[in-house]
Amino acid sequence: MAHEFPSHARVVIVGGGIMGVGLAYHLGHEGWGTDSVLLEKAELTSGSTWHAAGQITHSTSSFGLGKCVDYNIGLYSGGLEAETGQPVTWHGCGSFRLAYTEDEMDWLRHTLSVGRSLGFNIELVGTEEIAKLHPFYNLDGVLGALHTPDDGHVDPTNVTMAMAAGARQKGVQIIRHCRATNITQLPSGEWQVETEKGTITCEHVVNAGGTYARQMGEWSGLQLPMTSMTHHYFVTEPVPEFEALDTELPVIRDDKKVSGYIRMEQKRGLIGIYEKENPNSVWHDHCPWDYENWLFDADYDRVMPYLEESLNRMPIFAELGIQREVHGAISHPPDGNPLIGPAPGVRNYWCCCGTQIGIGWGPGLTRELARWMVHGAADISMRDYDPRRFGAYATKDWQVVKAEEDYCLRHEIPFPHFNRLAERPIKPSPLHNLLKAKGAVHEEVYGFERPRFFAKGIPKEDHYSFNRSPVDDMVAAEVKAVRERVGIIDVTAFTKVEVSGPDAYALLDRLTANRMPQKVGSITLTHMLNRRGRIELETTIVRLADDRFYLVCAAFFEQRLLDHLNQQRDGEDVTITALSADWSALAINGPRARDVLAACTDADLSNAGFRWLSAQEITVAGHKIWALRVSYAGELGWELHMPNAACVDVYNALWAAGEAHGIADYGSFAMNALRMEKGFKGAGELTNEVTLAEADVLRFAKQDKTFLGSDKTFNTDLPWICAYLEIEPDGVADGHGGEAVMLNGEVVGSTASVAYGSTIGKILAFAYIKPEAAAPGTALKVIIHGAPRAAKVLGEPAYDPQSLLPRTDMVKEAAE
Repeated sequence: MAHEFPSHARVVIVGGGIMGVGLAYHLGHEGWGTDSVLLEKAELTSGSTWHAAGQITHSTSSFGLGKCVDYNIGLYSGGLEAETGQPVTWHGCGSFRLAYTEDEMDWLRHTLSVGRSLGFNIELVGTEEIAKLHPFYNLDGVLGALHTPDDGHVDPTNVTMAMAAGARQKGVQIIRHCRATNITQLPSGEWQVETEKGTITCEHVVNAGGTYARQMGEWSGLQLPMTSMTHHYFVTEPVPEFEALDTELPVIRDDKKVSGYIRMEQKRGLIGIYEKENPNSVWHDHCPWDYENWLFDADYDRVMPYLEESLNRMPIFAELGIQREVHGAISHPPDGNPLIGPAPGVRNYWCCCGTQIGIGWGPGLTRELARWMVHGAADISMRDYDPRRFGAYATKDWQVVKAEEDYCLRHEIPFPHFNRLAERPIKPSPLHNLLKAKGAVHEEVYGFERPRFFAKGIPKEDHYSFNRSPVDDMVAAEVKAVRERVGIIDVTAFTKVEVSGPDAYALLDRLTANRMPQKVGSITLTHMLNRRGRIELETTIVRLADDRFYLVCAAFFEQRLLDHLNQQRDGEDVTITALSADWSALAINGPRARDVLAACTDADLSNAGFRWLSAQEITVAGHKIWALRVSYAGELGWELHMPNAACVDVYNALWAAGEAHGIADYGSFAMNALRMEKGFKGAGELTNEVTLAEADVLRFAKQDKTFLGSDKTFNTDLPWICAYLEIEPDGVADGHGGEAVMLNGEVVGSTASVAYGSTIGKILAFAYIKPEAAAPGTALKVIIHGAPRAAKVLGEPAYDPQSLLPRTDMVKEAAE
């Protein structure tokens, strides 16, 4: 049935690849199908989707992505074809991910633990089992593999066409051969999409432009970080040994030797390669609009070492010719994760792009985006995919360098806390060089450089492992310094926003669950929610004056906080000012913190003069700064916030005063261990997946006020709850999040954050588990490195359970 070209729609999706069509399909399932339009400039899949190799695997150590992958495999392996009647061409051959080194084996053990928490069919096997299922692969040097038998591959065009059929069945209008030429926002807040066939006005617009997405964003004044990288795979002539096979061989993922994958393509061989040096990025300015079903000539020089090794690993390919060369462009964001969610700084412009693994990740992520658009929140944590995780520092030149870095890491071991060093530093704090000279190993967070730890006697970047390493001893020493003496940390990366004006209190009061600070100088810890009652972010609010408030939260929430404040305004007279780039911050914590700070200021720092959870303007080193009496370490302490020009002077003054008390620098690794010992929840627990009740922070919500999400906040029928666990250490591995939690042999949840608490000698974790497993004292097992560890639920913080130390007017005796 022919449709007239629409003039209006609720949603317009621009782009007809796996991402755009996947979103159309899921918007249909969420109830928005009859008012959604998808535009494609040529034929569906004609950009990057059609040339995808189409593999998908349960072998992922990302808990959220694992949920998406499992959904996708279920969709491809039967659900989609049964629903739409359209063929999908699913090959459920399973797969192996090989390991040649103990580091790779540790990666697979961690992935196994995450897979157990998600209920995957997954096991770690030896070479005998690999050879039984794949007799043609040369296993020289292989130690083992992760076997995921429910994996496979799918025809990318067929699966996209099937989802398009499903979208149409739900009422979505798909218009092919209709190129969008501009996207602008009207004064009404609606979006106007100009095309070759007419103009559509819509409430929501979605950029699913694939390799065009960045230049499409520029139409609307947006900087969407991604770069097109080219990737090869090759199809051999028919393989005689394959002719006699009754079943398809498992896909092989060989990260070390092949840097890619090898599988059957009917009775031929298919070899895919992600070279680890000299990657090829294209179209730095713009992708040609006539790019349709486009392939580049093969560059054999670039991939030859890996291609030769693939023939060594599959000797039955060695004498065969290459029948087909596929060398196509794929979008790579700077960190490898797709851009899924709201564009920064505007309302109802959604990103569904930058997806380098569209077939493997696409449907699950587009389902979450549809839920976000329709219901106000996704059902997995979107922190890693939120387009607002990048700031103005993500220039085009920076994007290219980071995308090339990401491409080369595609088949490297994803070590915990792996430090990507290209184009760094981009936003150094005033203390960056000073702390680097003292041994600081920095990490990048929202562009800022933040110290992780201070290296003592090892190469600064030679510390990656899934196991305990010398870094853990350094972190323990930093923790000990804070617990027994005094420590100082550069926390300039924190988001810092001022909200002022006659209606500042009213706006913040209806956006926060806790009671607002009533007196000037008071501080409140609170949460902002969305309309589903899920957590948007946690923030500290300081009342600087009757009509001025200072908000502090995690660095990566800056744009999210600014957008939330601006987009929830309803006529309030307020001014919202981002201070993060212009203000620095330090935290000083420990039993000697008062002694050190008192030596640098005339302010009265006693409990009577400076109460807990209060703020004052004080003078240090000749600079007026804001001092906040709060402590994420659970010790006596202050955060000190100041203009950038004051930071070095203030740090040097504190350090000089602290030397007599054994002052030490510490970094984010120690900060995390300290907060885990105190049972303080962080960004790993407080996500868009959960309510305050589920996160077990309902004490920060007031039932006597109405706030955004309050109607969904006080439900006590909980599917899961965040429990605080103590886990027995083995001295080898502590876990990294996502591990399965077991009760009486059954999976009851998974860990969110894990850290070793050196003060108490136990591993500590937050885990989302079934309520019946969460009672204090309950004995559990946690699967770490593929093996169960004894654990129990704690009912109070492992360290200073009464929280007396931050409030004390006395000091603990410093350790001898």
